[in-house]
Amino acid sequence: MTTAPDKATLTRIARSCICFQTRMTAHAITRAYNRVLAPLGIEVTQFNILAALASGEICSVTALSDALALDRTTMTRNLKRLEASGLVSVVSGPGRAMRPALTETGIGRLSAAIPLWEAEHARMEGAVGAALWHDTREGLRAIRKTLKAREA
Repeated sequence: MTTAPDKATLTRIARSCICFQTRMTAHAITRAYNRVLAPLGIEVTQFNILAALASGEICSVTALSDALALDRTTMTRNLKRLEASGLVSVVSGPGRAMRPALTETGIGRLSAAIPLWEAEHARMEGAVGAALWHDTREGLRAIRKTLKAREA
């Protein structure tokens, strides 16, 4: 008969698991940004898509998915919602490629969203302190870089 792991082991895992801790934090942060962006009818993932498209450096759904670390299915679903809202247009590119672009309405919505995003970002950074946020951000980047190198 197999016995369940002891409570101390389970507690250690919950407290130290990078995946568990970052997922819980990501969900809390996402909820906070979504709450402040809700009056504009967008979520933070859509805000990030609009911002990436506004940069002018993204020219395909695949490039957009890669840039934002979203799987293509999730990206396509978000783009369809943004297109239905009139914020993005998606046109055919070479071959089967699809080229997303901001509409004038999308540019306006992004412009309206930026001050809301900035205020929430400032609240979060203020809560933890700029130095801790800097160290946390660098730590997260190091984790992503290490994982990406392992995938190669």
